[in-house]
Amino acid sequence: MNPNEHTQIIQSAQLAPPINRGSMVAQPWTSFKHGLALMRQALREPKLRPTPTWLQIATERRRVLMALVALTTATVAYLWIANQSSWDFLPLRVLQLVLFLLLTAWVSAGFFTAIMGFWVELFADGFALSSRGVANHTLSQQTKTAVIMPICNESVDTVFAGLRATCESLAQRPEAKQFDVFILSDSFDPAIRAEELSAWSTLRDELKGQVNLFYRVRQRRTRRKAGNVADFCRRWGKNYHYMVVFDADSVMSGDALVTLAKLMDHNPHAGIIQTVPQPCGVDTLHARVQQFAARVAGRLFTKGMLYWQLGESHYWGHNAIIRIEPFMRHCALADLPGTGGLSGHIMSHDFVEAAMMRRAGYEVWLVTDVVGSYEQQPANLPEELQRDRRWCQGNIKNIRLIAEPGFATVHRFMLLTGVLAYASSPLWLLLILTSTLIYSLDYFFGHTVNEDLLLNHHTDLWLITLVLLFLPRLMSLLVVLYKREQKQYGGVVNVLMSTVLETLYSGMVAPLRMMSHTYYVVSALTGLNLEWKSPLREAKTLQWKTTYQYFIPYMWPIVVIALVTLIVSPSNLVWILPILVPVLLATPFAVITSSSYVGLWLRVRNVLITPEEALAPAVMQQAWYYSGRYLKLNRILRWLRQPKSRSGATAYHLR
Repeated sequence: MNPNEHTQIIQSAQLAPPINRGSMVAQPWTSFKHGLALMRQALREPKLRPTPTWLQIATERRRVLMALVALTTATVAYLWIANQSSWDFLPLRVLQLVLFLLLTAWVSAGFFTAIMGFWVELFADGFALSSRGVANHTLSQQTKTAVIMPICNESVDTVFAGLRATCESLAQRPEAKQFDVFILSDSFDPAIRAEELSAWSTLRDELKGQVNLFYRVRQRRTRRKAGNVADFCRRWGKNYHYMVVFDADSVMSGDALVTLAKLMDHNPHAGIIQTVPQPCGVDTLHARVQQFAARVAGRLFTKGMLYWQLGESHYWGHNAIIRIEPFMRHCALADLPGTGGLSGHIMSHDFVEAAMMRRAGYEVWLVTDVVGSYEQQPANLPEELQRDRRWCQGNIKNIRLIAEPGFATVHRFMLLTGVLAYASSPLWLLLILTSTLIYSLDYFFGHTVNEDLLLNHHTDLWLITLVLLFLPRLMSLLVVLYKREQKQYGGVVNVLMSTVLETLYSGMVAPLRMMSHTYYVVSALTGLNLEWKSPLREAKTLQWKTTYQYFIPYMWPIVVIALVTLIVSPSNLVWILPILVPVLLATPFAVITSSSYVGLWLRVRNVLITPEEALAPAVMQQAWYYSGRYLKLNRILRWLRQPKSRSGATAYHLR
């Protein structure tokens, strides 16, 4: 677009509605010490507010969860102590035990959450919020909802392809005029901003007024996405009852948007309702493995979380609907006081906003049966790890709010588990280092080295660990078979093959995540610089040199540990190999799994197939068509299906 066209569009179009300013003022955070004092005082005071039935049920479920985790951890502690043959270097032995118990508690919490999800899959939870309750209701004609998409230097073609599909799907609903769509740009690249404006103008004209589409460029880009959303609320929040928050890769059907608004209308105590977006739309092997894992095993963990959270659930920052008035009044985010990496603006704002909404007396629900909510996975492993770095620093900063007055206990645990999601990696590495140090000291002082690094001969402990790690995958397969969904995953043989492949893939990625997350935790605690950029939305095969440079810092610590183990206890090297091999092969592994050709080669054989691929939803078909993905996809698939090299391969048809 040339400058004259850019100016003409601005002059001839209404970029955004007239501003109707509202107040959204952040209150300073309470200090940690003062917060603890207020918490103790609140525990002594009688509760005057009536407890809803769902909260009573959730409280009992949480107690059962904590008891199961405590029992599992105590059992592991007993077995460890009973089998410990030497207590030389007692402080290190105690540290080794404490680290193993912390990791056991963390893994067992996830395990029992999956058990709860398995139960819900078989027997519906009557206390959960469900879209079935509003299926036959109509949306109030007074209800106004804003769909907001904050973006910053994104791929314009991809973003507007998904947005166009969403708007066209919404336009087919009779309630379309009750929704306004806002593109909230923080883009600072002039060329990208010009592309955005042109794409907005084109899409607005194509919609022909069926859906109101607005575009705003923020001049003061403060507080990233949270600041972008808050700026919208202050300008136009008073015009709407609800807002549906998108990410740049979000796509939603019109039916899903209307269903969310109905749920809000018929649940006046709900402040946030979070959908479960299904990942789809990227064809690299890495993305397709993650899509399969989220679709098969991930739903057990999601429904398990809902089982014990109920109306005090997570908010993930996108593909969710928010009641605007209480959000503006209670969820403005102040900066964390002080200096360094754990101060400044809130980065992982979603967990904090959920806690603040619940503190204000509103419920936060996760609804798992809203169909038509989609997102994309990062295209390759380095992109996913880079995203984890942002989340890691944000989650660690949030731990400063764990004593904030008025937060629900379950939301305090969410802030803690948000930290443990990343802190478990340095704990794992520290356990390996501690074990290696113990046997190095045995070797140095001439002691007989007990060949049991990381308890390789303690069969009972290893059996418990394997059950905690792998039984959820088996349960997820049982759910697929019980619901007779195997055809949507390519058939029984292919879903089994896909599960095995995903398990092996996770085993390769786990050590790389351990090393990268350890680095991120150290960076967050020391205040090292953080590069914040949007993840790659399209498939692009990685370059060998840059990928090697990315992973080389993660290799040398594991190599040193392996060399020390080889010297002091060669037979125990076998227990280091599951970590050493993935780290050494990180570069070829990441490059190969970033290839669309490899991912699609498996796709034509119905491996790692998900229901969204077996029968693509209409709104996603439209998004892929507008982005040009179908043309590229069909070209690759035709090549992969050539009879001379693909005889016997299962045909796979795109709609």
